[in-house]
Amino acid sequence: MPPTPRTKTGTKKLSEVAKHLVLPSGIVSTGWPAVRDQCRKMGVRHDEWQAGLGRAMLAKRASGLYAAGIGGIIISICRQVGKTFTIGSIIFALCIIFPKLTVIWTAHHSRTSNETFESLQGFAQKRKVAPHIRQIRRVNGQQQITFKNGSRIMFGARESGFGRGFAGVDVVVADEAQILGNKALEDMVPATNASKNPLIILMGTPPRPVDPGEAFRTRRNEAIELKKLAAAGEDTESDMLYVELGADPDADLDDWDQVAKANPSYPHRTPREAILRNRKNLADDDSYRREGLGIWDDDRDTAKGIPTKLWTDSAVDEPLDGAPAYGVSFSASGVRMALAAATVEGEWAFLEQLDADEGALEDGMKSLAAWFAKKDEAGHARWRRSRGIAIAGSAHAPALKQLLRQQGVPG
Repeated sequence: MPPTPRTKTGTKKLSEVAKHLVLPSGIVSTGWPAVRDQCRKMGVRHDEWQAGLGRAMLAKRASGLYAAGIGGIIISICRQVGKTFTIGSIIFALCIIFPKLTVIWTAHHSRTSNETFESLQGFAQKRKVAPHIRQIRRVNGQQQITFKNGSRIMFGARESGFGRGFAGVDVVVADEAQILGNKALEDMVPATNASKNPLIILMGTPPRPVDPGEAFRTRRNEAIELKKLAAAGEDTESDMLYVELGADPDADLDDWDQVAKANPSYPHRTPREAILRNRKNLADDDSYRREGLGIWDDDRDTAKGIPTKLWTDSAVDEPLDGAPAYGVSFSASGVRMALAAATVEGEWAFLEQLDADEGALEDGMKSLAAWFAKKDEAGHARWRRSRGIAIAGSAHAPALKQLLRQQGVPG
């Protein structure tokens, strides 16, 4: 790697370090000043970008309710930035300011949940924080930090069922959001229904292809679409805060400037040696791109079957004549589906993406099966007018095949 940069990234604003930043609409104030002051009383001083994050997280509308109280706070962030410290210190301050505040802090894996609890119980024992703490319960499955004013933070792993069945929760923190399915999120959100001013925080690294991260990916796609519309001058309304820190999609993995771009805590809080150690212990370069540099596979041109430039350069105005062959492909995570058609004439092939869907795909698959069975004026079904249907992706392929058979399409 080239020499370590000398830039002090801690002085940069959130808007300067965020790759994507989508703020909720209707902001008139923020609860950050009170939280900042309480953090200082606890001996905590945040970097400028962390202060900006806190200010945005606690932004309020004219009603006094959190501006991101409906859509939530979504944070895509790589390892070693100080996520637990940043969010944890804000949560501690809120627990001290607001008596009887109830927080559940979840991770997918028990190991991650235990590590978070160990870190935050250490924070709770600091000299300027300890006077606010009544009890630290360390029993696995019942890990909890209770404050003298009745506030409490409960910790647990979603893989063990933690997060379901709670009531009267004011703040939900879902770590490892890259492994958060829609069903798990649906189980947790009702816990906040009785709260007057709830916050839901989803945070994690970009998901692997096999991760069930549909909730995380769907929110990201929504945020990026809002950002595009706003850039085009269209009026938009946002009910969530989306923050993404990450290097460029085509980043050189040995470029320390890209490390600094992804990690605003480097090098003044996270040293070079820690970055190298993290990379050494990750499985491969793709894992480092996601977890070390915050790069989403969706953004990488090399992750696509046909690179964007080749696709664009090969565009034509008119398709080839002839019966098409159809292809349906599911992502490894099972949260995305795409439909394409190909026509071959001599040495040439014409390929067109016809449609795509994301999220809960059951309705989309039913509509697709019906589309293949739809008949023309002569009474010929679409599948009979084609050269065949190829289906790829084990996530939903058997279910789609069954739906096609129900529509009379032979297997």
